[in-house]
Amino acid sequence: MEEARTRNSFPADVVMGIFSNICSIYCFHQQFLLPELEKRMQDWESNPRIGDILQKLAPFLKMYGEYVKNFDRAMELVNSWIERSSQFKAIIHNIQREAVCGNLTLQHHMLEPVQRIPRYEMLLKDYLNKLPSDSPDVKDAEKSLELIATAAEHSNAAIHKMERMHKLLKVYELLGGEEDIVNPTNELIKEGHILKLSAKNGTTQDRYLILFNDRLLYCVPKLRLIGQKFGVRARIDVVKETGSANSSKTFIVSGKQRSLELQTGHQAAHEWLKPQETANWWPQHTNTDLGKRAPTPIREKEVTLCMKCQESFNSITKRRHHCKACGYVVCGKCSEFRARLLYDNNRPNRVCIDCYTMLHGAPPSPGCPGQAPQRRKSILEQASVVAENSVLCSYMHYMEKGSGKGWQKAWFVIPENEPLVLYVYGAPQVSTRALLFRQVELRATFRTSTLAIS
Repeated sequence: MEEARTRNSFPADVVMGIFSNICSIYCFHQQFLLPELEKRMQDWESNPRIGDILQKLAPFLKMYGEYVKNFDRAMELVNSWIERSSQFKAIIHNIQREAVCGNLTLQHHMLEPVQRIPRYEMLLKDYLNKLPSDSPDVKDAEKSLELIATAAEHSNAAIHKMERMHKLLKVYELLGGEEDIVNPTNELIKEGHILKLSAKNGTTQDRYLILFNDRLLYCVPKLRLIGQKFGVRARIDVVKETGSANSSKTFIVSGKQRSLELQTGHQAAHEWLKPQETANWWPQHTNTDLGKRAPTPIREKEVTLCMKCQESFNSITKRRHHCKACGYVVCGKCSEFRARLLYDNNRPNRVCIDCYTMLHGAPPSPGCPGQAPQRRKSILEQASVVAENSVLCSYMHYMEKGSGKGWQKAWFVIPENEPLVLYVYGAPQVSTRALLFRQVELRATFRTSTLAIS
């Protein structure tokens, strides 16, 4: 209040809106309930009872109802003004660094008054259970319990909501305050470590899932002792769970933005999402779903043929690619088209010809905007085509005269359609993909060649 009044960094009404009637609650305890209980403790030997005090003061506990009803609005004010005002944010952080706060956030301390009435009720029940049946305090204590229970009824529904809010605050701190999850409509369902399976080779990676009633946060652990523990890698708004045919330990989370294959450390996949039996590991899509949600991942290592043209893959001339619309593993020729996908903010993505046709309503025409630029064939692709239609092809050793280098091994090809051209393919030891390519024109006697061939 002092900061709001002296520096006008933010309105004083904001402070009142955040703390509601907390001053009245504090004064009631400081001036009435606490002094009465302390005085009775001093005279306990002569008058061992507290029921009469609680019966007299219990009706005033209804003032907590106003605070509880305002709590949702108070949380919204705190969060919004932390974003809007740097001065407000600095004050909050300075207070939270004080030892009296116990390294807890302001939001954590704001929960304490909400939980106070249920604690009084629980303690009074325990007191009655331990109280002898012939004690003169039984009747007063029972009457006090009825009054406190009545006060608790005003806020019981809000208590459960606050417990959920308390869990949200813990997750909020784990994420370093980067996610806007502190909202009364959000409900934390489950969180914990899990293994994510790579779509390429099936290797596992340690990840952290946080499941809410309306979204799933896919997080990566951060190696920090204090502060943010996890970073959010993906946000999946609508979660759909399907079982994996590969193992009872694995399951697939398929959302609009991304699809993940996950594995539990033990037979507990049902604890996360109940797996459903799937008839086919390869996903089947409809026209209505295509492009609107991320496809279910297929491991590349489990697919040996292009799922469109059925030609075999190899690591050099026919590599694997994923169609970003249907998720099929296809070759480069079958996925040389681009289409804008709704789940990826309408950005162009690599898609197969079938998905392109379904998304655009017509097959692509030569040179259409959705078709990728004509890709230049790699050296090895050219070599494979030439070698299939060659007069002669084999390994030989060659030496360039005057270069000072010794004999080197290479692959030589004389094509049928170019009988006077000798193709030489040599691969450096550093990388088999960084290939050298040269053409040497030949004459009938090879006298113009600069190579000595053995």
